[in-house]
Amino acid sequence: MKSLLQLASAIVLVSSVSAHAQTALPTVSLLFAGDIVLDGVPGQEIEQGRDPFSAVAELINRADIRIGNLECVVATGGEPEEKIFKFRANPRTLTVLKNHFDAVSIANNHSGDYGRAAFEEMLGLLPQHDIRYFGGGHNLTEAHTPLIIERNGLRIALLGYNEFLPRSFEADAHTAGTAWSEDEQVSADIHKARSFYKADLVIPIMHWGWENDTHSSTRQEQLAHLMVDAGADLVIGGHPHVRQEIEYYRGKPIVYSVGNFMIDALDNEEQTKGWIVQFQLDKLGVKSWSTRIAHIDDQGLPAFHSHEQSPCGSRDSPDISLCTVGE
Repeated sequence: MKSLLQLASAIVLVSSVSAHAQTALPTVSLLFAGDIVLDGVPGQEIEQGRDPFSAVAELINRADIRIGNLECVVATGGEPEEKIFKFRANPRTLTVLKNHFDAVSIANNHSGDYGRAAFEEMLGLLPQHDIRYFGGGHNLTEAHTPLIIERNGLRIALLGYNEFLPRSFEADAHTAGTAWSEDEQVSADIHKARSFYKADLVIPIMHWGWENDTHSSTRQEQLAHLMVDAGADLVIGGHPHVRQEIEYYRGKPIVYSVGNFMIDALDNEEQTKGWIVQFQLDKLGVKSWSTRIAHIDDQGLPAFHSHEQSPCGSRDSPDISLCTVGE
């Protein structure tokens, strides 16, 4: 009798383990890095045959999906706009960028630095180098169309929006440009990403806030909450060139600003530190996440320091903690 009970228990245990294995959800790691400017010294490094990403490449290249904000236009043509800072990188830089990033957001206030001709040139160059983009396009419809990336059975929709004035480089029905963040349009895009494009996860990536402000604005918070209410699983922001806080809203993480990543136009100490954020995702959303501090030197190149603490969290314990990461 005892042996029969033991056998029955073993069968129940094996069945339980098998059922758990069958219900385990596949996961995908997605990494996001902040503002990437391939003009200036980073571009010169590439011209001279060096890789400006080399000090951080090992971590970046571990992720299943690698995303960044391309904070410059990549082109040979165009005419400079009347702006204090104008960034235009040589197309040679895209060969190196492709080694480390799968897709880029082009919804930012520097995509139009050399006018629409340069922007449209970039729209052709990125696919030629097998780099996908979102947050801009040849017209309004394309600019608001999500980029769908499939990994491990997950369909992930990426949307990009600029909210930094002026709106003069916004795409319209027949003109190339970036996607602007009108509240109703953003909500509609998120709903459509899930209903029409059948995305399991929807992630808006924002260019918003005020430069050098280490705290999010009321507007950023209002829009972030609106996006989560509309169905976003995660919101990631940039533009202030410094890091801002991380918030959980309705169980979804909002990273208000990751700060800089690769840029030599730095004017204060806070701008020299940015976050690389890595998320573990499944069909339920963000399973866990962690940040790593990228220290940007006076040449605009990022590197990591060993055994630093930076924010991290998980779905099971939605309190924001400090994690120590060694190399």
